[in-house]
Amino acid sequence: MKLIIQIPCYNEEKTLPETFADLPKQIDGIDTIEYLIINDGSSDRTIEVAEYLGIHHIVSFKQNKGLAKGFMAGIDACLHLGADIIVNTDADNQYCGDDIKKLVQPILDNKADMVIGERPINQTEHFSWKKKKFQHLGSWVVRIASNTDIPDAPSGFRAYSREAALRLNVTNEYTYTLETIIQAGRNKIALTSLPIRTNKETRKSRLFSSMWSYMKRSATVIIRAFMMYKPLKFFCAVGAIIFSIGIILGIRYIIFMLQGTGGGHVQSLILAAILLMIGFQTFIVGLLADIIAANRKLLEDIQYRVRKIECEPLHEEVEKNEDSNKDSIEDKKAENKRAVNY
Repeated sequence: MKLIIQIPCYNEEKTLPETFADLPKQIDGIDTIEYLIINDGSSDRTIEVAEYLGIHHIVSFKQNKGLAKGFMAGIDACLHLGADIIVNTDADNQYCGDDIKKLVQPILDNKADMVIGERPINQTEHFSWKKKKFQHLGSWVVRIASNTDIPDAPSGFRAYSREAALRLNVTNEYTYTLETIIQAGRNKIALTSLPIRTNKETRKSRLFSSMWSYMKRSATVIIRAFMMYKPLKFFCAVGAIIFSIGIILGIRYIIFMLQGTGGGHVQSLILAAILLMIGFQTFIVGLLADIIAANRKLLEDIQYRVRKIECEPLHEEVEKNEDSNKDSIEDKKAENKRAVNY
């Protein structure tokens, strides 16, 4: 069983050593632990520091591409390197590295394919009151959109089984955290959450410049993901609201007409007709989007199979090399033992 811990990095030369030192070096049930960083166009000495620390693998971008692109590049690299479990953590040492042992346990026990660490948001001192409320609100919206019960959707401290990682597909360029939960809920991936610990703040978040920016970009991701994965429900809800307003205005005009004052309210009749047509068209758009979503599901299945075909031979080769290395080590131990006995 091979675990790869991936760390997205952007100018993290100061915090990476502390983060790396906090990571587990041995876990029961895991044969091999390796570390991978995604250098997202860093302009400092992040790569040199990673090499000095002895991090096994480095995926490097020439320029900054954002958290979502970096995350998916790391997942793809981990799959090609033969990972059975992939853990994602942050380079700012926000999360307690020792909790990785707890995070991977449901996967080792075959109880889940995706595990998300639940931060103690209300007890986190460096989170403002406003940020705490928005974190809870965002998680509540994601729970509705994904039909899951994950309490901390924005948490980036996660563990994925190989099967779950093969099915991941992030389309937005902002963050992977929200979309992957909605995607997992739609694809019926076994998903669970565990309480974790957090460390003191080492630096300010670079993901957003202000709370308003965070809310706006997160709302865009959620709405877009909801439209992609549950289009019929989304467009039918919007269409029903518009259609209902049109009906209300139409009834209002009929009442005025029965009272003999309909001539002065023709505008209401015109607006009602327009809203009824828009509402009906929105229903039609929902049906078409649902057909597109069905095609998207087929494409995701094809992507999954292609990934599996690409990665499985490499996975088997990595396992074979690891087994041969173990055998050679055992042979050397046996030779040493015979030499001692002799």
